[in-house]
Amino acid sequence: MSVIQELADKLAEDVLAAEPELEDDRFYEKVSRVLMAASPTFQEAFITSVRVRLAERRGRDFLEKALAARRGEIDEEPVAPVDMGGMGH
Repeated sequence: MSVIQELADKLAEDVLAAEPELEDDRFYEKVSRVLMAASPTFQEAFITSVRVRLAERRGRDFLEKALAARRGEIDEEPVAPVDMGGMGH
């Protein structure tokens, strides 16, 4: 991993961890704008790290709900979104 990727990933991790305290689940967008003004290359690496981390959260939540449904801990099994033909990142 390059220095830019490492720094961007660490910043993404820290920003997403701070969002609950800031009570702003889109705070990463504000940070992204600050980064764009300073370094578009760094901003791109940051936003990629944010998207990957958010996608992992969604995937993990889906897995946990599917397992909970299978175990009888919740009533409804989660439903996967309709395939959008490769859309997304």
